[in-house]
Amino acid sequence: MGVGEGDSTKPEPKPESNDGHRNQEEDEDDDVEGEEEEGLSDSRTGMALGLSAKVKGQRQRQQPPEWAVVQQVSEKLVSGSLQWKIEAAREIRKLVRKSPSSAKTRSRLGAAGVVQPLVFMLSSSNPDARHSSLLALLNLAVRNERNKVKIVTAGAIPPLVEFLKTENSSIRELATAAILTLSAAAPNKPIIAASGAAPLLVQILNSGSVQGRVDAVTALYNLSTSIEKNSTNLLDAGAVSPLINLLKECKKYSKFAEKATALLEILSNSEEGRTAISVADGGILTLVETVEDGSLVSTQHAVGTLLSLCLSCRDKYRELILKEGAIPGLLRLTVEGTAEAQDRARLLLDLLRDSPPERRLVSSVLEKIVYDIAERVDGVDKAAETAKRLLQDMVQRSMEQSLNCIQHRAASCNPSVIPST
Repeated sequence: MGVGEGDSTKPEPKPESNDGHRNQEEDEDDDVEGEEEEGLSDSRTGMALGLSAKVKGQRQRQQPPEWAVVQQVSEKLVSGSLQWKIEAAREIRKLVRKSPSSAKTRSRLGAAGVVQPLVFMLSSSNPDARHSSLLALLNLAVRNERNKVKIVTAGAIPPLVEFLKTENSSIRELATAAILTLSAAAPNKPIIAASGAAPLLVQILNSGSVQGRVDAVTALYNLSTSIEKNSTNLLDAGAVSPLINLLKECKKYSKFAEKATALLEILSNSEEGRTAISVADGGILTLVETVEDGSLVSTQHAVGTLLSLCLSCRDKYRELILKEGAIPGLLRLTVEGTAEAQDRARLLLDLLRDSPPERRLVSSVLEKIVYDIAERVDGVDKAAETAKRLLQDMVQRSMEQSLNCIQHRAASCNPSVIPST
């Protein structure tokens, strides 16, 4: 359950806009206002410089009315009763949501020292305290890099991991949203990855709501970007089936599909992951469809996953990939994909051909033949453009031969319920 500026505890079921919010969280930069620390340091600076009480009073009167509220909330959290702390946490959420300048409000609250007492409340035995502090921390973290780091440094991850284990679905999915948000900050990623959160996020892939599963995928993707070569340790083969199911349901060119295919490519680096992809219902077919219809990023990950399968054991996976009609999409990818995707598609086409490796006509040779023909027809100046057009025509004809198969797939597709942006 995602929580952002102006969101309620139960977001409206508008998946397309939600994924846009997730992507914004994952890629955001530090937008903390430069004056964040000014209010908190004012009195200390005045004392250090020996300013008169009158001057200090003038400065305090010049502070915006909101700062007085921020100070009151901070005092409640630090020294108030439990009920006061709960009320203060709720006030923080309202302040952020209703403020005309939410970014400054988040910064002022973070500078006022509210993070640590809110994190302490996460471990309270009082359910209201846990719930209100979790919502307050979420609202403080969204689009504020510094607050994200403060929250993790204050010790929020262990209680959030415990929340992922609870049977209370509301708290569990709020915790998932919190981990997603906090994992957008680079310094937090290794801490969260080492906390044991990943296996619990995989469980949510299997049993959570649509929003919970979307948040879990995005959180896992965020964590995977910090681990690089060791990212296979983050996921186990149990993640394959729910990822395939989510990829089936979403638009293949969406940002969500890019994250799901990135995780599947990571999983394809292990034998257990490759086996799980091959036996998953519609696993290889879904990857082939992504090669055909995906964005530049998702097609690159999808063809990388298929290539990983075929490179590991050509005899085992070649027929499975061919049976799903992969050739047209791969041919098109050699012309229209990213440089990396084109290289992967050419190598996979070579592996899918019938002839043994030493006798294969590699894609680069085919392209050279087409270029030579184009050069003779239109001359050197227009040869490249003509060759590209001829290759595209070849791809189109190949795809037309698979039209019946594609139409059959389209007729059997379920409506998309996963974000498309």
